[in-house]
Amino acid sequence: MPGLLRGIARTAVVSGTATAVSNRVSRRQAGRWAEQDASQQMLQQPQVAAPAPPPDEMGSTIDQLKELGQLKAQGVLTEEEFATQKRKILG
Repeated sequence: MPGLLRGIARTAVVSGTATAVSNRVSRRQAGRWAEQDASQQMLQQPQVAAPAPPPDEMGSTIDQLKELGQLKAQGVLTEEEFATQKRKILG
């Protein structure tokens, strides 16, 4: 009888160890696949650049900035007001 119990106990330990190892390998593999999927999706997504303003808007933006600079040079605008307005113009 002791030999039978020892055999059953050994089988239980081996089975438990095999199950634990198998689960760990499965989790690790699933993590690797998830990382690969994420990196492939990042590579497949096109990089979207901010659209450039049309040429006529670019000219008006430059004109607005020139006027703003002149107002600052004349002392009409403070440095803070100038920076705030410049941010608004440039978006």
